[in-house]
Amino acid sequence: MFLKNAWYVAAWSHEIADSLQQILVLGEKICIFRNSQGEVIALEDACPHRKLPLSKGRIKGDNVECGYHGLTFDCAGQCVWAPGGGRIPSAAKVRPYPVHEKYGLVWIWMGNAAIADADEIIDIPNFDSPDWGINRGAAMELRCNYLLMCDNLLDPTHVAWVHESSFAQDATRDTPLKVTRTENGVIVHRWMMDVEPAPFYKKIVEFDGNCDRLQHYEVRYPAHALIRAVFTPAGTGGPDGTLHEKTFVMDSYNFMTPTTETETRYYWFQLRNIRPHDEELSKMMSEDVRHAFEEDRAVLNEVQIGMASKTSPHIDLSIDAGQLRFRRQLEAMIAEERMVDEKMRA
Repeated sequence: MFLKNAWYVAAWSHEIADSLQQILVLGEKICIFRNSQGEVIALEDACPHRKLPLSKGRIKGDNVECGYHGLTFDCAGQCVWAPGGGRIPSAAKVRPYPVHEKYGLVWIWMGNAAIADADEIIDIPNFDSPDWGINRGAAMELRCNYLLMCDNLLDPTHVAWVHESSFAQDATRDTPLKVTRTENGVIVHRWMMDVEPAPFYKKIVEFDGNCDRLQHYEVRYPAHALIRAVFTPAGTGGPDGTLHEKTFVMDSYNFMTPTTETETRYYWFQLRNIRPHDEELSKMMSEDVRHAFEEDRAVLNEVQIGMASKTSPHIDLSIDAGQLRFRRQLEAMIAEERMVDEKMRA
C-alpha cells in the first residue's frame, strides 16, 4: 500500500555514478545512472523485448543498450535502435521516472509524471547554513514495512525502553503526549520540564544542570520525518518559554523509502545549532545515532515478523494516537489516488 504521487529518496547522490545499477522503489525495479552531463536518469529496468533488466546492459553515449539484443533507449525511455533493420515497434519504450537532486539526495517521483513538482520536496531550513553542523551516515536496510518505522517516528515513548543508554530518561515514560494534525502529516510532541538531560545529549549540551526538553516527532506524507530535540536550561522552555542563548537544537531528518511491502531503505541526517565545524562532534553524533537506529532496526524487524504471523489481534494504546491518525489519513490519500487513476483509465 503505497502513495505513488509523491517524492521518495532513491539514493544518496554519491551512490549514483556513470554506470548502470538497479534500485528498488515501491516494488518497482529501476535502472539508474548519470548521463554525460552528470544528470541522474531513471528508467524502468526491463527491456520490452524479453524483459532483461536494462541495468544488465551498457551505456552507449547518453543511451542505454540492452545486453540481450541491443535495443537502445534514450534518456526519455524511447527506443532509438532495434536489430533487424525494420521499423522500431511503437511499444519499444520504457517508463522514465522524474528525478531531482537536493540535500545530497536523489529524489524520485513514482506516480503521474505530469504532476511531478520538485518544489514539493520537503523544505529543510538551515541545511546550507554555516551556523549549523551536520552529521549523517549510510542508508539502513530494514526488514519491515515502512509504516512500522513511521509508527516508530511518531512514538516519543518508545525511547524509554529501546534507547535506555542514549535518548531515555524517566520523564519519557509517562509525560503526556499532544497530537496535532497538519496539512501534510501528524506531530506528536511534549515538553518535559526540569529534568536531567538524556545520556546522548548530556555529552553535547553547553550548559550544566537540569533542562527543559522538547520531543517533537513529526511524520509527513508519504514517509518523511522530522524529529526535533530541544534542550534548554530548566525554567526557560515550555510552549511559552523564551529559550536560553545556550539552547541546543537538533533536527533529525528521516526518509523511509519502501522497497517492497516488507522491506524499507532508511535515509537520515541531523542538523545541530552548535559547533558547526567540529568534525569530532559530527563523528561522535553519527556513531551514537547509528547505534540507536540499530536498536530500532532490531525491534522493528521482529515486530514485522510478529505482526505477519500473529495468531491473535494486536491492541492499540493511548500513546498510539498519532500513529493511527497518520495511517488513516495516508490510507484515505492512497484510496483517492487509486480512484482517480481508475477514472483516468476508464
